[in-house]
Amino acid sequence: MATMESLIGLVNRIQRACTVLGDYGGDSALPTLWEALPSVVVVGGQSSGKSSVLESIVGRDFLPRGSGIVTRRPLVLQLQKTEQGLQEYAEFLHMPKKRVTDFSMVRKEIQDETDRVTGKSKQISPVPIHLSIFSPNVVNLTLIDLPGLTKVAIEGQPESIVQDIENMVRSYVEKPNCIILAITPANQDIATSDAIKIAREVDPTGERTFGVLTKLDLMDKGTNALEVLEGRSYRLQHPWVGIVNRSQADINKNVDMIAARQREREFFATSPDYGHLSSKMGSEYLAKLLSKHLESVIKARIPGIASLINRSIDELEAELDHLGRPVAIDAGAQLYTILELCRAFDQIFKEHLDGGRPGGDRIYGVFDYQLPAALKKLPLDRYLSLQNIRKVISEADGYQPHLIAPEQGYRRLIDGALNYFRGPADASVDAVHFILKELVRRSIAETQELKRFPTLQAEIAAAASEALERFREDSKKTTIRLVEMESSYLTVDFFRRLPQEAEKGGNPVASSADRYTEGHFRRIGSNIFSYIGMVSETLKNSIPKAVAHCQVREAKRSLLDHFYIQVGKKEAKQLAELLDEDPALMNRRQQCAKRLELYKSARDEIDSVSWSR
Repeated sequence: MATMESLIGLVNRIQRACTVLGDYGGDSALPTLWEALPSVVVVGGQSSGKSSVLESIVGRDFLPRGSGIVTRRPLVLQLQKTEQGLQEYAEFLHMPKKRVTDFSMVRKEIQDETDRVTGKSKQISPVPIHLSIFSPNVVNLTLIDLPGLTKVAIEGQPESIVQDIENMVRSYVEKPNCIILAITPANQDIATSDAIKIAREVDPTGERTFGVLTKLDLMDKGTNALEVLEGRSYRLQHPWVGIVNRSQADINKNVDMIAARQREREFFATSPDYGHLSSKMGSEYLAKLLSKHLESVIKARIPGIASLINRSIDELEAELDHLGRPVAIDAGAQLYTILELCRAFDQIFKEHLDGGRPGGDRIYGVFDYQLPAALKKLPLDRYLSLQNIRKVISEADGYQPHLIAPEQGYRRLIDGALNYFRGPADASVDAVHFILKELVRRSIAETQELKRFPTLQAEIAAAASEALERFREDSKKTTIRLVEMESSYLTVDFFRRLPQEAEKGGNPVASSADRYTEGHFRRIGSNIFSYIGMVSETLKNSIPKAVAHCQVREAKRSLLDHFYIQVGKKEAKQLAELLDEDPALMNRRQQCAKRLELYKSARDEIDSVSWSR
């Protein structure tokens, strides 16, 4: 059976684990358990009697007092009822296993611990202080005390502190799991109450708000607060509770809190205005009311919290797998890790080339579209113009006219035309080179394991780039050689067929009658153009083969071979430098690991409690 003690104690333990492991809400970058836990948050303006209400519930003076903003960090106050006769004591989460029995030292430690985080600049901080009080004079209850809402910054505080405090309060009270304890002094118009104003905004139906009216004994004679306490002035789903705080004189005289509780009971029991409500007034009743309500809320929310915990554990474990485990410090293990990361990158790069991932098809586009288009655009018409042919043929013969066919002129014209093929050959090599470089960049980005290691990423990128440059140079030499080979040896059968075609009715290469006529030069141009077309078809097929062989195949086969040799020569310190992890990812892994520890500990806490249906 899940008892009230086990339920509230369970949430207390999970809250403490949250604070130890850095979860106190407001961090959207990580799953938060803190915000899913039901809690009672104490909200009120400065001088509303907030501190007095808390001390009255606890039955001890323990909170810092003074002018201005005294509470500058959330105080998670966890009360645990003990057996009668046992000594009361307090424990701070930041001082584990140290029991504090002098409650004036509790006050001092709250002040000192606040200053440790905020400094003495009167700034505020969202990091909570956890204080547990064990006493026979309390009920099991957890309260979160927040800085008092204020309208003016005092000396030594930034102007933004007014808004900063409101933002902090809102970050707590707007959560659906928050129970709002709105503190308002009775001698102030309820319409101007800071606590009620913010509660109305975040909980307009009043389902999560408990109204507390303090300083009932300080109201003007002849007036009372029945309009509020009976829910006619401002209705909430839960009853209003009136409180009579100790007077400043009582505080100065250190009047015992237990005695003050007795005076409070007498005030309500003997009051002509509030006597009929006396059984539902006072700090003791408020504590029991809140404890019972908190227990019922926790019981209702536990299944959802357990579901959130299991889902978050799965998400965090998946992210940690994605981020990778911490790097080993052993040199052999580091070398192995580097080689495995290189292989992972290389595999993705090959998938791009082979079609498992997009990008490699752009190389085919170079061969199938860009190269043929470039060959078609070559200015051969201009080069083989009638005027240029006449000029080259005439210059090739020198002072003697050619007797049969202008062979030297043919050769010079063909050599000149073939020179134009160098451009498309070069362009094909460069186009494939840039595609391969882009695929390297994309492959590095897509290798998830590499994201942790920016230094290794840069080294792989540099090594791959260097290798691709070597492949490009080799490819250029090979493709240009293909062009030069066409110039080095002309296919003579092509020209030997021309006279035979003439005998069949075609035009002869040259006849003595029209050796220097326009028709003669046109036929020469037509013959050379046909030959160049044949060579173009050959190169359209052979250039892609050379590029694929020298660049694509080599990139698939030996992109990082040189890098592997260099890595194998590195010493332990250099290997460690290659695995110098991105600080942001290292920090993210640490955060996820801590948060995972929190969720697993919370799961264990929930599993340890016996639940009733």
